[in-house]
Amino acid sequence: MKTIEPAGIRRSLRWRPLDIAVGAGLGAVFGLVNWAASLLSSWIFPLMTALLPGLASLLHGLFYFPCTLALLILRKPGAAVYVGAVSVLVEILPGNAYSGPMILIEALLEALCAEVAYGIFRWRRWTLDVTLLGGILIAAVYNAFLLAFYYQGVSFFSPRGLIGTVCELISGLVFPGLISWFLFKAIRSTGALDGLQAGRGRG
Repeated sequence: MKTIEPAGIRRSLRWRPLDIAVGAGLGAVFGLVNWAASLLSSWIFPLMTALLPGLASLLHGLFYFPCTLALLILRKPGAAVYVGAVSVLVEILPGNAYSGPMILIEALLEALCAEVAYGIFRWRRWTLDVTLLGGILIAAVYNAFLLAFYYQGVSFFSPRGLIGTVCELISGLVFPGLISWFLFKAIRSTGALDGLQAGRGRG
């Protein structure tokens, strides 16, 4: 039996000019954040790796926490992909160690994982548990991506592989999970989101 969605739900998922403008602004801000994180990671990551191989994965969530935050703020299908694409364009303009087509692939992959988490609930449930699910999905898929394309010589069951995986999952829970959630709550409490669905809805 085919389910017909109420008109109000369909309208809430439609993109408006305001949503597009806010998404572009978020993408610009996140792009600058990622650019700064790239500069820091160029010397912090080698230090962490020297201390314990795989430990640097604890900070990978710095690069993909905007995926869940963009969805929490805009509450539209495709929000993470749109904001992620804009952020990559902004990030690569000044140039950094990670510039190139691969950075766009990574951003879109991470964004799609976040979309899947909220898409399971048809973009109707904007709660901490779904946000944590999004963070875990991003971390798990990104970890597999790293092992497949960057660390081909590292076995998943090796100490380096296991430490990196555990650290990546922790990072996914903390940054795109908890930090994104509390940042969203803090932003909404200022009234800055009153014109958006997130400012009127629960969660």
